[in-house]
Amino acid sequence: QVQLVESGGGLVQTGGSLRLSCATSGIIFSMNVMGWYRQAPGKQREFVARIFNRGSIDYAESVKDRFTISRDNTKNTVYLQMNNLKSEDTAVYYCSASAYGNVYWGQGTQVTVSS
Repeated sequence: QVQLVESGGGLVQTGGSLRLSCATSGIIFSMNVMGWYRQAPGKQREFVARIFNRGSIDYAESVKDRFTISRDNTKNTVYLQMNNLKSEDTAVYYCSASAYGNVYWGQGTQVTVSS
């Protein structure tokens, strides 16, 4: 059974930081491209960042230089360090794992940035 469990969301003031974690089980973690997406109220889910199994990374322009994605293949966990948070970062953040045509999602964790 595949499980992706996000944690680390919460309420933070503008300019603050949060670190999201996504612990996985039931997949060969090291073979998966791990990603973070987010969905704000009334908007479609959007790409935030992804890290490939060999370590290359992509970011959405809106979070570049503020967010850092990383992975620990020994813990089957992917992280998203979010700094200098803005109100427009408020959303539910989802972790994804993809490999060999399969895509799995976590249940999401709420991030709220207040001014």
